[in-house]
Amino acid sequence: MGPPGLLLLLLPFLASEAATAVHPALRALGTLHLRNYSPPHPTRARNYSVRYFHQKVNHFGFSDVKTFKQRYLISDRHWKEDGGSILFYTGNEGDIVWFSNNTGFMWDVAEELNAMLVFAEHRYYGKSLPFGEHSFKDSRHLNFLTSEQALVDFVELIKYLKRAIPGAEKQPVIAIGGSYGGMLAAWLRMKYPHIVVGALAASAPIWHFEDLVPCGVFMKIVTADFKKTNPNCSQSIRKSWEAINRLAGSGSGLLWLTETFHLCSPLTSNDIDRLKDWISETWVNMAMVNYPYESNFLQPLPAWPIQVVCQYFKDPDSSEAQLVESVFQALNLYYNYTGQKKCLNMSETTTSSLGSLGWGYQACTEMVMPFCTNGIDDMFEPQSWDFKKFSNECFKQWGVRPRASWITTMYGGKNISSHSNIIFSNGDLDPWSGGGVTKNISDTLVAILIKNAAHHLDLRSNNAQDPKTVLVARSLEVSYMKQWIQEFHTLARRQR
Repeated sequence: MGPPGLLLLLLPFLASEAATAVHPALRALGTLHLRNYSPPHPTRARNYSVRYFHQKVNHFGFSDVKTFKQRYLISDRHWKEDGGSILFYTGNEGDIVWFSNNTGFMWDVAEELNAMLVFAEHRYYGKSLPFGEHSFKDSRHLNFLTSEQALVDFVELIKYLKRAIPGAEKQPVIAIGGSYGGMLAAWLRMKYPHIVVGALAASAPIWHFEDLVPCGVFMKIVTADFKKTNPNCSQSIRKSWEAINRLAGSGSGLLWLTETFHLCSPLTSNDIDRLKDWISETWVNMAMVNYPYESNFLQPLPAWPIQVVCQYFKDPDSSEAQLVESVFQALNLYYNYTGQKKCLNMSETTTSSLGSLGWGYQACTEMVMPFCTNGIDDMFEPQSWDFKKFSNECFKQWGVRPRASWITTMYGGKNISSHSNIIFSNGDLDPWSGGGVTKNISDTLVAILIKNAAHHLDLRSNNAQDPKTVLVARSLEVSYMKQWIQEFHTLARRQR
């Protein structure tokens, strides 16, 4: 993830007060892809070559000739020129090796689609740093961290690969991505349809901007995931905030909270908002990775972790002390499932990796996603969406102000019916589905809603515990891709 010394230089930017600029839900999206865990038993051998391509730092100017090295991974083990394809992963907010290891779907279908696999790293993440150790120095150096610049990086890389690899020129390219990467895959098809023949956008919240969806939809789905397991579970979590607030009102209460949560550092009254943000982000993360099998995605977790957690919240008449102790049991399961930690660290979800810095900047510029809670339709404390406050916090942290309408201006918001060949897949357990496309827009802009599936479960490797709904979804995705590939080769033969 970059030179260790760089992290030390960047630590001042990670002060807890600065981190509050980003809502726990959006911070969870940014940290979702930052850890370099590998699946313990990949279903296919992940053999690839690591390569670099020189990209322009600024694609939208003519006087600036600076370049940087973009990392990408490539595997041609199953590629065939005759009727083959290129599956192109649109890298998002993390190290591209991590994405390769955790996007088993592409490896699983490569042989069936005679596909070359390419995983392209997003600028400012992993080892693709435009200004090296100075990339995060200030907003002037970060000015080129945008989705638009990243899309052109992908376009230029695809054009290069088609020129450089014999036989690749006549191959259809399909963009694939999950989460922010899914948004990029969809936008790549929208903006550059002559470069990619189609896109699979998994768990891509392309409509979680401005007022396209209600600001409370995300946390409402998180709550529904817990409530579905046990209504007492979400009710107890809702009650826990008041218990924490009351206990935090005295020195003895703060000491008790520190000891009960087994925290590595003692709590002060100034830490309570950060404590509650940390707990909120934990509930969000559990909802996103509520997978049907043991996983090591964010943290080592059991199968269906929400079901396990809700076992601690069965009694609706629990005392305040019992409620808080139940919250600890849930936190301990999430952060210490292996039982190896002696204490819990509140800064753990807001990791100090370079990726979290990059995503924090993106959230404060163009990736402006409104979130709110009311404490009635959700299990969280009431919090309105205050764009002015958010803007001021972003300016304090980065020296820039967010543009709330920029993404909808660039990519069309809900006015996308003129586009084609995009699959939008969403799991009904995934909180991000609230900002995603969950109904067909046209015959070629199709939505696949996957029952009992969390965040881009369809992009993960096949697993014996996968619900049948996920298997059906993957089969549908492959059938659409086969159709795009066939149409491309049929048209090419006609034009000879």
